[in-house]
Amino acid sequence: MSDPDARAQVVVEAPADRVYALVSDLPGLAGVAEEFAGGKWLGGVTEARVGARFRGANRRGIRFWTTVSTVTDASPTRFAFDVKSMGLPVSRWQYDIEPTESGCQVTETTWDRRPGWFRPLTFVATGVTDRKVHNQRNIERTLARLKQAAEG
Repeated sequence: MSDPDARAQVVVEAPADRVYALVSDLPGLAGVAEEFAGGKWLGGVTEARVGARFRGANRRGIRFWTTVSTVTDASPTRFAFDVKSMGLPVSRWQYDIEPTESGCQVTETTWDRRPGWFRPLTFVATGVTDRKVHNQRNIERTLARLKQAAEG
């Protein structure tokens, strides 16, 4: 896999299974994520598992857009999904959860997979010109909220 476009880590003083439960649950993830506002499992699925798909609702200010994601990893140490918009690959998001003596270390990573010609068009939906910088800030904010939610 290519180098990620954005990545950050946080140490969480909570059990790894609690953190996994938050990031792999669509309402839980929406509660901590910067742009992900919620989602709905598709095809009768009710929880995260490899191959499961969900429609994600995303929000940035007054802008709103939807995507369809496919879960690629759903284990106690990793939750990851590939995102498509209008049938085109746009990103991969990954949460790695490493147990520690007092909780866990969480690494959130993303890869921008938009075709070059599609990148300028996504500005209309999202209002973001530099997705790499924007995602780095989003990840840092998301991890701070995740830490607070898991430890609270």
